[in-house]
Amino acid sequence: MPPQSVFPRRRRQRGNAMVESALIILPLFALMFAIIDFSLAIFVKSTLQHAVREGVRYAVTFQTQPGFCHDDSIKNVVVHNSLNFLRSEANREKIQIRYFLPETLSPSGNNDPGNIVEVSVEGYSWGWIAPLWRTNTPLSMLVRSSDRMEGLPGGASPPCRTGSPS
Repeated sequence: MPPQSVFPRRRRQRGNAMVESALIILPLFALMFAIIDFSLAIFVKSTLQHAVREGVRYAVTFQTQPGFCHDDSIKNVVVHNSLNFLRSEANREKIQIRYFLPETLSPSGNNDPGNIVEVSVEGYSWGWIAPLWRTNTPLSMLVRSSDRMEGLPGGASPPCRTGSPS
């Protein structure tokens, strides 16, 4: 049988378990949500990078989807590979397609064979689950990919860039 002096100490320590649990659970949840938050941001960026890479792979072959010109077909491929992160019209406008001359890397403006095509998503904003350092500033993402356009068979001309095919 424990001495009588032990019982009053146990009564005074009963509330300690609840306080200690609260002191451990709050930082644990903050750490867990931070890991989830950063993981989602990294996932979105890598998904967008994959989407523009697929857009460039599609662009260099001069393929077009029925009823679309070259740039709109490329944008459709990027949207399709972005897991619907770029589905809205506002986000679709963030997809940029540029053509460059390979010798000087100056803007070309046309999709001739041998030119360099660059597909990018510029200014995509990712809102954090929990704001960092008491700010609510979204993370702005920029992803790019580029490659050299292939040649066209037998003197064929490149497809239309914008507008509707004739």
